[in-house]
Amino acid sequence: MEHFSSHFELVSLTSVCLFQYMSGFGNEFSSEDPRCPGALPDGQNNPQVCPYGLYAEQLSGSAFTCPRPTNKRSWLYRILPSVKHKPFTPVYCGNITESWNEVEPDPNQLRWLPFTIPKSLDKKVDFVSGLNTICGAGDAKSRNGIGIHMYTCNTSMTDRCFNNSDGDFLIVPQQGNLLITTEFGKMMVEPNEICVIQQGMRFTVDVYGETRGYILEVYGAHFELPDLGPIGANGLANPRDFQCPAAWYEDRTVHTGYTVINKYQGKLFSCQQDFSPFNVVAWHGNYTPYKYNLEKFMAINAVAFDHADPSIFTVLTAKSTRPGVAIADFVIFPPRWGVAENTFRPPYYHRNCMSEFMGLIKGHYEAKEEGFLPGGGSLHSMMTPHGPDAYCFEKNSMADLEPERVAEGTMAFMFESSFSMAVTKWALETCQRLDKTYYQCWEPLRSHFNPNFRPSHNLVKEID
Repeated sequence: MEHFSSHFELVSLTSVCLFQYMSGFGNEFSSEDPRCPGALPDGQNNPQVCPYGLYAEQLSGSAFTCPRPTNKRSWLYRILPSVKHKPFTPVYCGNITESWNEVEPDPNQLRWLPFTIPKSLDKKVDFVSGLNTICGAGDAKSRNGIGIHMYTCNTSMTDRCFNNSDGDFLIVPQQGNLLITTEFGKMMVEPNEICVIQQGMRFTVDVYGETRGYILEVYGAHFELPDLGPIGANGLANPRDFQCPAAWYEDRTVHTGYTVINKYQGKLFSCQQDFSPFNVVAWHGNYTPYKYNLEKFMAINAVAFDHADPSIFTVLTAKSTRPGVAIADFVIFPPRWGVAENTFRPPYYHRNCMSEFMGLIKGHYEAKEEGFLPGGGSLHSMMTPHGPDAYCFEKNSMADLEPERVAEGTMAFMFESSFSMAVTKWALETCQRLDKTYYQCWEPLRSHFNPNFRPSHNLVKEID
């Protein structure tokens, strides 16, 4: 097995399973299961007869004619091709939706208490059955938009997999590990890590008890690392810290039927086949699933004065066609030092031409230490005012500005989008987790205006 600009990392995660990863972001990888050495064709993609009698199948994540920097594709060498299945038929969509007009628009600040995880004694719910759409905008048919979902589940997927024909999933576990088996190999994804399953990739999820997390879905673009500009060549999320799985296959016949669930144009469909789709013996290319540990993010912060804009904490971005404007950014607020002088250090009060959905993996968010809880969320819609609660403002306006650790033991994040997002009926009503008292955290804010205030003499420019 080999790949370019990468190295193998062997991670023993259980007593019976060994996971293999390759490091790098967007690299040209190649990998073959060690049980079948030489499974990759030598010097070509689709020979007349592939080694081991395998089928060659290309998975394209971009148009054939995209420029090389954005051209995404992988070649998969599999025991049976994915085309061998019965016809797709519609299935119940549950709480996953792309219907953005089911309720009237709501421009208020919105906050949700931790979303409820169903108890396994009451009902077995797997990853797909536990998908719930909170908000979104745009249209999968026109390949332009986003969706934000929660997953809450308690059981593993058995003899069924999921395939998103609409876009990419960026998955943020909050509670419980995810063992994700893909056509490219296996990944263990833990809270404080993320993974991206790109459009068209089939995967299944095993869980180990009550499990919860967040999903950012983008249509029509793929996630990439943000440009660093004057930061230089290094910083933020470094490419070497991303990991994609090494090849692993199973040659398994499923006589009772294996179900492939396909999200297509915002609806769910399923088909049956009699074999496992995870039968890829070898593969090569640059279109892969991948994961990243948020602890490896190199945070940059203000070291003189003022609170820097949160864009300095961007991990991944899905760019729009407008320069500098994202369909969606994935931003984190990691542990870091706060040293700015003569500065209100928490986030400033803000009205934004972007929409901001926030979630909390663990800890306490600095601007709202009460009420914003792990497993919950908030949405500050386009031009809706938001900022620190009254307690945070009073406390930090009077604080001694010594160097301090910020967000220790905490990991909050934001899905920021240029779309004006609609909230679903499930999020506003059905889930019964909407915190209708949220606005009250700003009610104690009081006026500090003093018309008799005069600036210090050294701050006043002398005028002749």
